[in-house]
Amino acid sequence: MKYQSHVQDLGWQGNKYDGAVSGTTGKSKRLEGMKISLVSAPYSGNIQYRTHIQNIGWQGWRENGAMSGTTGQSKRLEAIQIKLTGEMAKHYDVYYRVHAQDYGWLGWAKNGASAGTEGMSKRLESIQIRLVAKGGKAP
Repeated sequence: MKYQSHVQDLGWQGNKYDGAVSGTTGKSKRLEGMKISLVSAPYSGNIQYRTHIQNIGWQGWRENGAMSGTTGQSKRLEAIQIKLTGEMAKHYDVYYRVHAQDYGWLGWAKNGASAGTEGMSKRLESIQIRLVAKGGKAP
């Protein structure tokens, strides 16, 4: 799996893989967009995700590298949900956690649960995403 963040004043960062930090910490920069895709998936299925955006709310679900969020609008991401579909969902759990303004790293969410600060007007600053074999130990 690979993922990429669009960061305030910096634009699109390079791809990150398997739990690496995407975004920034300690720089007060907001995440504005995300792209997530499966790479060399051993089963059929997709990864789907949606973001909660400042003054917009939840966008519709995106998948396989499509952008969720905004660019050029100076709007922060406030929360994200990520889930697997098809055979991938039967064999793997997707875990993710975000670094949020004033809170730091929040706990791990999984399989479509919300991670972030929806309704609190706080920016997401970075994210980590990991696939774990179904029923395996959380990161």
